[in-house]
Amino acid sequence: MDEHFKTLERGSSTGQELRAGLTTFLAMAYIIAVNPALLSEAGVPITAAVTSTCLGAGIMTILMGVFSNRPLACASGMGINAIVAYSLTAIAGGDWHASMAVIFIEGIAILVLVLCGLRKAIMDAIPVSLRHAISVGLGLFIAMIGLKDGGIIVADESTMVALGTVTEPTFIIGIVSIIISIILYAKKVPGSLLWGILIAVLVGIPFGVTTLPTGIVSGLDFSSFGAPFQTDAAGVMGITKALTTPVLLVFAFSLMMSDFFDTMGTAMAVAKQGDFLNEDGSVENIREILTVDSAAAAVGGLLGASSITTFVESTSGAADGGRTGLTSIATGILFILAAFFSPLIAIVSSAATCGALVVVGFLMMTDVADIDWSDILEGFPAFMIVAGIPFTYSISNGIGLGFIAYVLIAAVTGQIKKVKPLMWVATIAFVIYFIIV
Repeated sequence: MDEHFKTLERGSSTGQELRAGLTTFLAMAYIIAVNPALLSEAGVPITAAVTSTCLGAGIMTILMGVFSNRPLACASGMGINAIVAYSLTAIAGGDWHASMAVIFIEGIAILVLVLCGLRKAIMDAIPVSLRHAISVGLGLFIAMIGLKDGGIIVADESTMVALGTVTEPTFIIGIVSIIISIILYAKKVPGSLLWGILIAVLVGIPFGVTTLPTGIVSGLDFSSFGAPFQTDAAGVMGITKALTTPVLLVFAFSLMMSDFFDTMGTAMAVAKQGDFLNEDGSVENIREILTVDSAAAAVGGLLGASSITTFVESTSGAADGGRTGLTSIATGILFILAAFFSPLIAIVSSAATCGALVVVGFLMMTDVADIDWSDILEGFPAFMIVAGIPFTYSISNGIGLGFIAYVLIAAVTGQIKKVKPLMWVATIAFVIYFIIV
């Protein structure tokens, strides 16, 4: 096992990898409850959505571990599942099978781009300063997700965002998870982020934040499998409807853009924590990572789980010592088991994971020192990414703003030769993306 996963070579151990896998799983476990709830709004049977969510995440996360040997985990992506629930299915005439067909088409398209080498080539064309900015922006984004999940920041009509109510149970558990996590991390306690989650779960019981399970075992429902090739009441297959409806093809393009750059940013963030980010900001084993991630999107549509993508919460496991694919395999196995024990897994509240995400956000801020803020061409586009990712609540939107800013400033300052051809391609694609979304 060590020979394949290189645990000792990377300064890890089997026990450390398994613990990191559990940390990642707990940080992502909310998707088991959230994704089915959203997809049920589109008409997907909730029991089928639970099965497809768990098995899809489990299978693709294990494949990520086997083929990339890096600590990344995959599951149905937040944001795209909401689009499926509230936009895409309505446009498809209420046919969720057609929505899943769009996801399937998008996944196949992006997989072709990876196999052709285009996705990696675009990553290589990104200036080093912007790669560092993506890492910093993701750190803020991860911390923002954690603070929101812990009720520490809330939406506000007058100020857009505000401090939550300090007496709310969710707020209290969020603060507890941060305090426990940072104290244990500062004391260099092994598994500090995992312990922070587990202690917050226990403390949340008397506050009503951690709800006791209504059962333990749940059955499996495979009725959403093969969704793109299932038919509606008129006997039309979802894939046929998706390929013959122009507006659905436009959606496929916009989702492809989102997937394309979200994963790029996530891979860089996890690589930073997992020590496989090179000095120039490139990610080791990126081709394998992108190949599995792209296939995961198509598999998500095929299983009726929405687009499966690499989760930014993977950073929590990497920060907790995960260095190899063994971390991913452990996470994937837990997702598969969760398909049978989803009522028990659901007790892990998002507030309990707040501390782990905030600490990871803190750790990712170190890249800010590697950006030359005195150079307008390097500094301002980097700033647009750093600000754009959390403020628009979208990795791809933030990256797009930074890319456009870089090309614009290079043009007006006479440095247009610094813009590589594929950077032009990506920037033009982002302009189109922003217009049609």
